[in-house]
Order: sequence, then C-alpha cells, then structure tokens
Amino acid sequence: MIIKQEIVNKVKDHFDLNIYETKVWLALLSKGIVTAGETAEISEVPRSRTYDVLESLTKRGFAIVKVGKPVKYIAVEPKTVLERMQTNTLTKAQEKVNTLSNLKNTQEYDELVQLHKEGISPVKLEELSGHIKGRSNLLSKLKEMVDSAEKEIIIHTTAEDFDDKSRVLLSVLSKINKEVKIKISLSGDSYKVKRIASRNDLKIKESEQMGKFFIIDKKEMLLMIHPENMQEEVGVWINSPYFANSLSLMLDK
Repeated sequence: MIIKQEIVNKVKDHFDLNIYETKVWLALLSKGIVTAGETAEISEVPRSRTYDVLESLTKRGFAIVKVGKPVKYIAVEPKTVLERMQTNTLTKAQEKVNTLSNLKNTQEYDELVQLHKEGISPVKLEELSGHIKGRSNLLSKLKEMVDSAEKEIIIHTTAEDFDDKSRVLLSVLSKINKEVKIKISLSGDSYKVKRIASRNDLKIKESEQMGKFFIIDKKEMLLMIHPENMQEEVGVWINSPYFANSLSLMLDK
C-alpha cells in the first residue's frame, strides 16, 4: 500500500490512532473487505500484531467483523467514524462539565477554598501579581475577574482585541449585577468601534491611547503586554488598589 507518510501521520493525529491502527484502517479502506492476512500484507504491519490491531479497531468502531470463514473485516466509512467520534467527544465533554459543576457542592471543594483563603491572607498586596501566558488562560482569568466585580469594570483595549474576546466578555458582562458600572474605551478603526457598540448595544468611547488593560473595582488589573500581531498572548495580573486607582483616573482624564 503506497500512501504518503504525511497522510498517515495526519490521519493518525486526527483520529487518535497509533501508527499500526492507522495503517491497518487505511488498508481496510483501500480494499473494503479483507482477511487478517491480507491486511498484514497490504498495510505492512507485522502479521503477529494485525489481529490485535483489528480487534482494537473493531471495538472503537473503525471496522466490522464479517460473519463467516475465513474471518474478514469490513471497513467503516470515514463519515460514520467521524460522526461517532464527534458524538463521543461531546458526551465525554458534557460528563466532565457536569462533574466539575458538581464539585462546588462537595466537602473537598470547600476545603480547597478554605486553603486558598488561609494561604492568601498573610500575603502582602505587592506579592499578588502573576504572569499569564496563552489565550485560554487569559480569557479564564478575565472571566474570573469580571464575575467578581462589585462596583466597576473598566475595559480599555483595541477594537480588534475586544472583538476577539467578545464571546467571553459579552457573556459575562450580560450576567453581572446592574449596579456595576461598565466603562469601555476602544482604540483603532473608528468604523469598527462604532459597529461593535451598535451591534452589542454598548456605550463605548473611542480612544487614541494604545494599550490593553482591564480594571476591576479599582483593585485588580489584567494588562496585556503583547502587540496585536503576536501569536501567543501574554498578560500580567496585578492586585494593587493604588496602581489600579491611578490608572483609572488617568483613563478618565
């Protein structure tokens, strides 16, 4: 079976198979119905391993055992395999989400919260800062900060950055207490800023100041320290009422 190694590697990664499983499944797809011996010959997988690999593929839904002698295997079409994998992934993800949601009602979670409170209490304010790397980590921290807001949320960033984070930002902003003030200022293309404001029914000020930062209750901040064209986002989280208040006043002016 002549198939480019690049294709084999991509199929292996996309369908979460090992190298032998990938080669055997490709062999099945190329012939439709084959015996274990024929599979070994076509796939160039050692015959001693072929039986185990075929059994594994059968259990995972990539192949079907044909009734009769000699035993033959039928390839399951990629469309069916892909749909099954999507269903299984969604099911497992939902189960994981449910498990994590229920953790808040457990004694272990209460103990974790207590440990964190006791650990934070003696720490000096100037020590409460951290370097955060990666888009998902930054969005998670941003969501946590906005959720905790009691009085004010200040968002100053570019129109492109706000648009990029809008799915998370708009979701959490829509759920906060109505008494919390929301101040948003965006730099960048004026038309894009107005479009964001109109589309999401938000009051947004246009700004010429560059920079990207989020300030919560004039106490804690998340500062983005990367330019727009960087592939990996980097930010610094700081818990400093003095610094946050000073930056807020500068922005107001």
